Amino acid sequence: MIDLRYVKKLVDMLDESSVDSIEISSDKGMKIRISKSPVARAAMQQMQQMQPMAMHAAPAAPMGAAAAPLALAAAPKAEPASTFTDVKSPMVGTYYSKPEPGAQAYVTVGSKVTQGQVLCIIEAMKIMNEIECEVTGTVREVCVTDAHPVEYGQVLFRIDPNG
Repeated sequence: MIDLRYVKKLVDMLDESSVDSIEISSDKGMKIRISKSPVARAAMQQMQQMQPMAMHAAPAAPMGAAAAPLALAAAPKAEPASTFTDVKSPMVGTYYSKPEPGAQAYVTVGSKVTQGQVLCIIEAMKIMNEIECEVTGTVREVCVTDAHPVEYGQVLFRIDPNG
């Protein structure tokens, strides 16, 4: 069983460092891999595919060339600077807008929110994690769909602190 507090500490440490990804393996066969960006994950997957081959035989240019289209695909469209505060997912999991099926959503577009208020739930490894608001303001955009997977760092909400 993986201790989610341990994983959260790893994610926080990775966030505060210039390292893009880490991988930890235990002698019991457990493996944890955390990556900041989709490009790093693609590069890591490529490296795993190349592992059986000798690493010195793999030219460096194809990996960079393969990662570049992914970087362009993952890059957001150019938007004007926003005054909104992005609430990002602190983990990989499944996003839920309601506390239970049939219940009312925690927040919708136009909802007034306060710091510490629960915005949604992200289910990770059968554990329901309440995601709290970091600012007081008005929800201007809900960026994800209920019961769909979310990535670490993915924008869940855009909140207008002036609203």
